[in-house]
Amino acid sequence: MSERIRLGLNVDHVATVRNARGGHAPDPVRAAQLALAAGVDGITAHLREDRRHIVDKDILALKAVCDDFGRPLNFEMAITEEMVEMAVAMKPHAACLVPERRQERTTEGGLDVAGQHNWVGKAVSRLNDAGIRTSLFIATDPAQIDAAASVKAPVVEFHTGALCDAFRDGQQTVFDHELNRLRQAVERAHERGIEVHAGHGIDYETVAYIARIPHIRELNIGHFLIGEAIFIGLEASLRRMRELIDVAHAEVVA
Repeated sequence: MSERIRLGLNVDHVATVRNARGGHAPDPVRAAQLALAAGVDGITAHLREDRRHIVDKDILALKAVCDDFGRPLNFEMAITEEMVEMAVAMKPHAACLVPERRQERTTEGGLDVAGQHNWVGKAVSRLNDAGIRTSLFIATDPAQIDAAASVKAPVVEFHTGALCDAFRDGQQTVFDHELNRLRQAVERAHERGIEVHAGHGIDYETVAYIARIPHIRELNIGHFLIGEAIFIGLEASLRRMRELIDVAHAEVVA
């Protein structure tokens, strides 16, 4: 059997709940500790320019916790001088470059690598040179995949929001189209020597469709798992997602 698909937990929305009232609870660092102890493969955190959820001290503490467990911190970041400098200084295991608009509630689309080739390429080069595994959060667009290869990004993470929304809305034709686009995009990236991740909007009902696609190596999931933890606990929500991923992936490699 091939290597299992890694599961990363995004802890941003623990900080969202904390910041809604102020103070220190609930603590995203504690969520990371519990998740890592439960066997999650890594922690993702997005430090936005406006610091709306994760803040600087969270990132430093999350990096220390991940180092203690020997697991990676995936530092989501916009391509700004401030963020690149912070990443180079902190040296997380991974940095995922994402588009960022202040009016959005969450990351609503993929990075335009093709349209910002030189700017993205400069950031990727600096992060690669610092020994940070750099990924680009992109749509399932052939032009974006080819641009990612051109700037020598070792990893892409495909935005699965439209696919997952179509499933929940019962739009079967749209869902089938998006799933086919994802399959083709994964294959195209793999052929270009890029490691493939996926994330955004994934839940218990949609994860199997994605985990059955060959060559996907990692899924990063946050909002759904943190929400589910309110009802059943974080460890139980992670355990259930891990089981669904493994069962679906086993169908591919059997």
